[in-house]
Amino acid sequence: MTYVLVLVVLAAVVLTVSGPLRRGTDTELDTGAMREELEAERDAKYREIRDAELDHRMGKLSDDDFHTIDRGLRAEAIELLRRIDALAGAAAPAGRS
Repeated sequence: MTYVLVLVVLAAVVLTVSGPLRRGTDTELDTGAMREELEAERDAKYREIRDAELDHRMGKLSDDDFHTIDRGLRAEAIELLRRIDALAGAAAPAGRS
């Protein structure tokens, strides 16, 4: 009976300790969720740029207004792309570049 109890306790300890190895690390999960969020923001920013271009072509925005808005939107899109690249670089294994 004692051996069975020891085996049950040992199995519980092994399962508890190896849990993170079987699931993946929290940072991998956080990185994946953050990447998805940044990519969604990037896609939304691209839509904003296309909408501004359409408004300009339709005459809803003057040239000056369009250039001001376009410059700001593109700067925000570039920043999002940099954050996505930095996240991808941080998530890459040490052996890869």
